[in-house]
Amino acid sequence: MAMKPEEILQAIHAARGGAICIPTMTTSPAWRTIAPDDLSVGCVGFMGGASSLGLGLALANPDRRVVIFDGDGSLLMQLGSLATIAGARPRNLTHLLFKNGVYHTSGSQVTPGGLTVDFVQMARGAGYRNAYAVRDFEDFKKRLPAVLSEEGPLFVELHTGLAEKTPMTDRGGKPFHEQVDTLRRRLLTAAGGAA
Repeated sequence: MAMKPEEILQAIHAARGGAICIPTMTTSPAWRTIAPDDLSVGCVGFMGGASSLGLGLALANPDRRVVIFDGDGSLLMQLGSLATIAGARPRNLTHLLFKNGVYHTSGSQVTPGGLTVDFVQMARGAGYRNAYAVRDFEDFKKRLPAVLSEEGPLFVELHTGLAEKTPMTDRGGKPFHEQVDTLRRRLLTAAGGAA
């Protein structure tokens, strides 16, 4: 049985500490509800951008864990980001891939290759320090401390079902530029700087 995205996000919320989280597409509505005031910026509106956005934040904040909540459809649109991330070697980056085999946000059309695409092999081939798949929620909970602390870049392919909501069915949230401004202010405050 596929894992529920919302259960995964709840577990991450409880254990993430001060990590910056980058939800995208179908993880965004649930994350806004689960962690409305955390250090995050949602990557909705530019499909495929979460991995690059996460890399930039990881490089700019080397003392803080950055966790990307990517989708398989999104990553397929920017596969080159795997090589870019691996080449930059951010030790503080965890790249979670919520794999369901469809473009859920736009109507659940099957992605090219569907569930047969092996993103773990792609991440390994690109040069990630570690990459593996998780298919069971109990296994994910056992691995979660390492997922949030292991030297990166780390890639974890999570075999999930569909999210309860998508950005198309759950309106709300802030425009991207407002999210960026809020995150910037909060990071500067945490670092002792001025807004």
